[in-house]
Amino acid sequence: MDYLIVINGPPYGSERSYNALRLALSLAGREGIGVRVFLVGDAVACALAGQHTPDGYYNLESMLQGLAEERVPVGCCGTCLEARGITEDRLAEGATHSSVEELTDWTLWADKVVSF
Repeated sequence: MDYLIVINGPPYGSERSYNALRLALSLAGREGIGVRVFLVGDAVACALAGQHTPDGYYNLESMLQGLAEERVPVGCCGTCLEARGITEDRLAEGATHSSVEELTDWTLWADKVVSF
């Protein structure tokens, strides 16, 4: 079974992105499950490198690194990145500049699409 997780929410201030990445990490740890994550809108800021959060608070960059270790592709909407002035060199490990065309391909690949 293959899952595409589409994240729309901002990195902090709401727990949507956090919960989406928790699900992605949990799925990635299961045998025979394929996972891909696509960040769109304000969620592209989840992929910024160099995040510093208070001790005991979740850190989305660390969670993305966990996905990279599991070889889970993480695409960031290119239009959304550009609108926010985020260049590819500012992205966390494992996150890549992507496109709606790739989102389309990933949607067709997936058995299930989960949107946060």
